[in-house]
Amino acid sequence: MSASEDLEELPGVGPATAEKLEDNGYDSYQGIAVASPGELSNTADIGESSAADIIQAAREAADIGGFETGSTVLERREQIGKLSWGVDEVDDLLGGGVETQSITEVYGEFGAGKSQVTHQLSVNVQLPAEHGGLEGSAIFVDSEDTFRPERIEQMVKGLTDEVLADTMVLHGIVEEEADADPTDEDLLDDLVASVLEKIHVAKAFNSNHQILLAEKAQEIASESQEEEFPVRLLAVDSLTAHFRAEYVGRGELADRQQKLNKHLHDLMRVGDLNNTAVVVTNQVASNPDSFFGDPTQPIGGNILGHTSTFRMYLRKSKGNKRIVKLVDAPNLPDGEGVMRVEEDGLLNE
Repeated sequence: MSASEDLEELPGVGPATAEKLEDNGYDSYQGIAVASPGELSNTADIGESSAADIIQAAREAADIGGFETGSTVLERREQIGKLSWGVDEVDDLLGGGVETQSITEVYGEFGAGKSQVTHQLSVNVQLPAEHGGLEGSAIFVDSEDTFRPERIEQMVKGLTDEVLADTMVLHGIVEEEADADPTDEDLLDDLVASVLEKIHVAKAFNSNHQILLAEKAQEIASESQEEEFPVRLLAVDSLTAHFRAEYVGRGELADRQQKLNKHLHDLMRVGDLNNTAVVVTNQVASNPDSFFGDPTQPIGGNILGHTSTFRMYLRKSKGNKRIVKLVDAPNLPDGEGVMRVEEDGLLNE
């Protein structure tokens, strides 16, 4: 049974409506169940009351929207993956790594290493689970022209011999670990090509395009779940650059925050529905009224602060060292760690 035929079992959904829903990424009961009537109404060109009925029917069919016990929540949370940064101190701060089904915000000033983090995680997500990976692929939404395949190549070749050997087997470069030679340039080049092939990159030209790409990301992530390398990371670098440039002045602040809020919820839906880690980078502004402490503040206000599950602050230290501070997390204490940004990638201090 196709996705369209399946959707037609919902009341009020005929072949034409089912096709419109599927074309716009609403190809499952679960995806429809977490949509708003307004979203569905615009997508399928139906009235809001009909959209509300369809959503309610999808919630009942998908068993979404009711209360559940704490033990059921705990059981579901056991499905959550942890994506390693490859830096022991930072992974300890995060209780093992970046969580799937959550938004992790990484903010800091220019040159602090935010893009280095998104590149490293795009590599690490493709590593075997025993090396902190999620054995999945990545989506990279690039709003500041920061993605560099050459950097991915450096980071892959910077992995330890043991990790390289196991990753070559996982990616099908060699059949057995005994055949893996991390010093073989041809094998390394094949692995780099395989890793790059599993990073879906899209450049966002403005905030509206960025919002559309988040919707497209949901479609790609959903389709990938039955594949060998399902999407397990969605990185947005940077989340706020276009919004900050296009909405200038207090008069446009409300519109900016409203659009940013919708965008964040679209990203959150990708994470929730596909067990994917969502990592967004954020720019900062300096608060001149701050007489004590660090005057650097992240852009995005309370909307971003409340929506991000984990907030991490990067700041420069001596040379290639960076201080990583966990600013906010629902279940972890605040703390700091140190890492180095080298040609080989993010490394222990």
